[in-house]
Amino acid sequence: MKEKIFLTRTIHDFALKELKKKFLVEIHKGKIPIPQSTLKSKIKKINGLICFPYDKINKEIIQSAENLKVISTYSVGYDHIDTQFAKEKKIRVGYTPEVLTDATADMAFGLLIDLLRRISEGDRLIRKGNWKQIYGAYDYVGLDLQGKTLGIVGLGRIGKTLAQRAKAFNMKTIYHNRKQISKTEEKKLGVKYTTFDKLISQSDIISIHVPHTEETNQMFNMKNFKKMKNTAFLINTSRGKVVNEKDLVTALKQKIIAGAGLDVFQIEPMNKNHPLTKLENIVLAPHIGSSTKETRNKMAEITIKNLILGIKGKKPIYSIGY
Repeated sequence: MKEKIFLTRTIHDFALKELKKKFLVEIHKGKIPIPQSTLKSKIKKINGLICFPYDKINKEIIQSAENLKVISTYSVGYDHIDTQFAKEKKIRVGYTPEVLTDATADMAFGLLIDLLRRISEGDRLIRKGNWKQIYGAYDYVGLDLQGKTLGIVGLGRIGKTLAQRAKAFNMKTIYHNRKQISKTEEKKLGVKYTTFDKLISQSDIISIHVPHTEETNQMFNMKNFKKMKNTAFLINTSRGKVVNEKDLVTALKQKIIAGAGLDVFQIEPMNKNHPLTKLENIVLAPHIGSSTKETRNKMAEITIKNLILGIKGKKPIYSIGY
């Protein structure tokens, strides 16, 4: 008898076709994210779960599973899964890291260019009918990227790729990481290691590339905004909870920092009446860091490969825990 697979929402047709050859497949078609009560009920009898980064796969959910062998998440992040408890229950967990590196680094750099050259701001200005005359020497000026100092917080795959982008634009790049990389790699990337405090005080643009943990929770708060230059910009394509949004609103309103570009938020989707939507010195994107056709296809490929391997009792291509 075929083993049972449950998806918390649909995935690419080619991936579904592959799954249906091997398993009995059920897809949640209701409210997104799936209600916890529904997930708790569905997980009981299944052998494999495909989930997404907004699904909460906590201890209570995992405890309800009687035959679960693998959880395969369609994401690079896995803070939505209680991986420790999954490991205790001998449930493998797979995720999709390397394939979205370029897309997310491009997104961060896109937000950076948009902020410094005020592209989205100009788009809004034209659409509202506020472009009344040809601009003169001092009107509506942006900033050059060349010579600016980019501070990267978290020099993993995405951080390193962003550093390569910055090097091509003749930016100076400093970074802070849990561990300093080798001098050879620093030279290759054109980056210099520094302390977190020095990074936030010296950078013209700060780009965040850390996972959400107890240590990083709301690490960008008023205390640290006040240490930044008042001409500095903040970019976040990592996790919304790394930034204290209430403090960020105040910092932007009071010009404690110059602006921000965000692709992630504490609560998603974001409400149109959120205070951040009322500000001009911010660019907002709807969590689309990995959202390119090529990247999403690769993510789907790895998600189903991770699941198939886990069902067979083997280690996923990208595995957390064991």
